[in-house]
Amino acid sequence: MQLTPVIAIHMTAALGALVTGPVALWARKGAAQRPRLHRAFGYAWVTLMLATAISALFIRDFSLPNIAGYTPIHLLVPVTLFGLFGAFWFLAKKNIAGHRKAMQNLYFQACVGAGLFTLLPSRYLGQLVWGQWLGLV
Repeated sequence: MQLTPVIAIHMTAALGALVTGPVALWARKGAAQRPRLHRAFGYAWVTLMLATAISALFIRDFSLPNIAGYTPIHLLVPVTLFGLFGAFWFLAKKNIAGHRKAMQNLYFQACVGAGLFTLLPSRYLGQLVWGQWLGLV
């Protein structure tokens, strides 16, 4: 697999979401809450997550176990879309605790969990990190 424009878009959006997510979560923690910062970074994070999920639909890998080029990590696409829908559903119902939990779960599952999975040595990004940078693969 090589770096295509779709993969570049996907990686850029995913890395952006990985960085903006903690700011959005942190801005509503503790005694000094920052609603404007939370909302700005929250909207940015949601936009980046949508870009990540949608671009993932155009990335296929026929070398791993797959169905029509879609590998098990592609299951995060519906998880992300349903998670975002659920988080905004909670928000519309004024269930702030549900919204918070949905967003935290989505961040740790779709950003951190998927990020760790992509660093496996058999994955494209893992080969770049471990193979070229560290010379281990």
